[in-house]
Amino acid sequence: MSTPSTPSTPVDDDPLARERAHLASSRGALRAMREDVEALDISDVTANWVNAQILERQIGERIKALADLSHTPLFFGRLDYLHAPGADRAEGAEGEQFYIGRRHVHDGDGDPMVIDWRAPVSQPFYRASKKDPMDVGLRRRFGYTGGDLTAYEDEHLSDPAETARTSKLLQREIERPRVGPMRDIVATIQPEQDEIVRSGLGGTVCVQGGPGTGKTAVGLHRVAYLLYAHRERLARTGTLVIGPNRSFLHYIEQVLPALGELTVRQGTVDDLVAHVEVRGTDEAAAAIVKGDARMAKVLRRAVRSHVTMPGEPLVVVRGSRRWRLPAYELEEMVRELLDRDIRYGAAREALPQRIAHAILVQMERSGEAPDDRVQDAVARNSAVKAAVKAVWPVVDPAKLVLRLLTDGGFLAEHAAGVLSEDEQKTILWAKPVRSVKSARWSVADAVLIDEATDIVERTHSLGHVVLDEAQDLSPMQYRAVGRRCTTGSATVLGDLAQGTTPWATRSWEEALGHLGKADAVIEELTAGFRVPTDVITYASRLLPHIAPGLTPVASVRENPGFFDLRPAAGDADVVAACEELLRNEGSTGLIAADARIPALAEALAAAGIGHLSPGEETTAETRLTLVPASLAKGLEYDYVVLDEPRAVVDGEPDERTGLRRLYVALTRAVSGLIVTHAAALPPQLA
Repeated sequence: MSTPSTPSTPVDDDPLARERAHLASSRGALRAMREDVEALDISDVTANWVNAQILERQIGERIKALADLSHTPLFFGRLDYLHAPGADRAEGAEGEQFYIGRRHVHDGDGDPMVIDWRAPVSQPFYRASKKDPMDVGLRRRFGYTGGDLTAYEDEHLSDPAETARTSKLLQREIERPRVGPMRDIVATIQPEQDEIVRSGLGGTVCVQGGPGTGKTAVGLHRVAYLLYAHRERLARTGTLVIGPNRSFLHYIEQVLPALGELTVRQGTVDDLVAHVEVRGTDEAAAAIVKGDARMAKVLRRAVRSHVTMPGEPLVVVRGSRRWRLPAYELEEMVRELLDRDIRYGAAREALPQRIAHAILVQMERSGEAPDDRVQDAVARNSAVKAAVKAVWPVVDPAKLVLRLLTDGGFLAEHAAGVLSEDEQKTILWAKPVRSVKSARWSVADAVLIDEATDIVERTHSLGHVVLDEAQDLSPMQYRAVGRRCTTGSATVLGDLAQGTTPWATRSWEEALGHLGKADAVIEELTAGFRVPTDVITYASRLLPHIAPGLTPVASVRENPGFFDLRPAAGDADVVAACEELLRNEGSTGLIAADARIPALAEALAAAGIGHLSPGEETTAETRLTLVPASLAKGLEYDYVVLDEPRAVVDGEPDERTGLRRLYVALTRAVSGLIVTHAAALPPQLA
């Protein structure tokens, strides 16, 4: 690895100085690109106000995408090809040199100075090896301090005399202290991760990955890659990243903007199904039944039960003529629409046109020559409207679900043979509710309303959806997400060992079936880049008890990290452990059972130690976050103090869920972990 140059060293003789000069030139070129966009005058190129507003917004997004983030390296690597791309190697064509970075930068003549990491020519930076150099003679990695280039490291991939070795800069970047929100991993993507990132838009990918394998980052970088490779299509159809909670979304929200992507929506499953205000909670038993995929059949039956067969003929009066449609013909139309199995609302809209067409046939037989305007007029006839309202009435999804949960007879009628009597009693509300607005809806209830809404009216589908921490979703929640990508694809990310809900996913095959993506490819990431060896080895003792059959994560970190088990006489010992870790550079998380949080907050305040809540951004002054175990999933800190493992386990409704929660808490550290305990440790950790 190179050392920094001294000011007296001539630039021509100093490779590091030359690279710094290229960095300065590239930053200047990026600045010029931004200024060119800012100087655009659209006053004479827009036909109207609407076009002007759209163009202004697009220009604004382009200006933001061209921002030069001073502490983010503009490029992180360089590839020296042996031959020019596409050249006949027999001709001995000299290869080209490409700088690989987060976005494309070109000079005033349009020649590239930095190549986007997603471009095909950049792929060998992640995939090339001594066994398969991919026509790369030299791969150079750059080291940075802040935004300043301070070092470089070369691999001569096509030189048989040079042996393969671990990149020190790569290790340093992986282990760099975490302060602030999650950062991108574009400089450290590994070959197995790159293969997932660059997989095509047409197929759904499910990534099973243990703690520290980079599955969240892989999912986000896949979105960035797909937007690069299929920008026009995804600009029309949209993309969405779904996370487990607001804290998690806040933590990851800067990754895509750092890669120049600003148009990706982020939200939770609760955001998707926010048809009603959620003010209540369910007991675990009720939530399990409501989240079961069988509820979709109950809802479908309940919606379709509103259709009644006509008992009388329909008479339509137009001018002096009366047109009669027999009841049996009406019934045939209704049964045909039911058999077609289309959305309830779509069928309801089709029925008046079916009736009008039958009337028009009678008119033509009588010698009249009606056109489409006459058919539309007949479809709007008051008698036709009244008949449709009686046969196929409007269904309000929220009112329907409210009736199912409060009317035992209505529920029994439509749950017969689907839910047992005990299951029906479990989800019935004990007290009557006057209206949809006064009801104390739960999260699971909102998902039921979303399902009913889709039975009535088709849900809008996006081009691509990323679903993170997917192992905690119920089957009905999977269906809610699947509705948002029926015509698109998905990236599903999760770890079966970290499922901490009573309805947690048992297998990815089952989950993907509920999502509507049974043909998805399942990939497994087992190389750990975040969690130190000693920490992941200790946490993996729980795997046989929480997810037998899963491959334990194998840390590829050369630094084993810091790990210590400490008996604690009281909260003062926990605070002392935090003070010890805060002497190191980077962030520290104090993770504890939810019930322990108030007492620990008081102890920290008494010691004069400021702390943050999950989702709040760490700063140089405040680097300690107090984390309830229930919110620890997906977060990471340089150092972690885990308080009282037994209390974390006992805070859950059953032991398996508690042990899974403990597994999550144990695996949040990047550089070191201290476990403090007054009670005996769970025997599964012995």
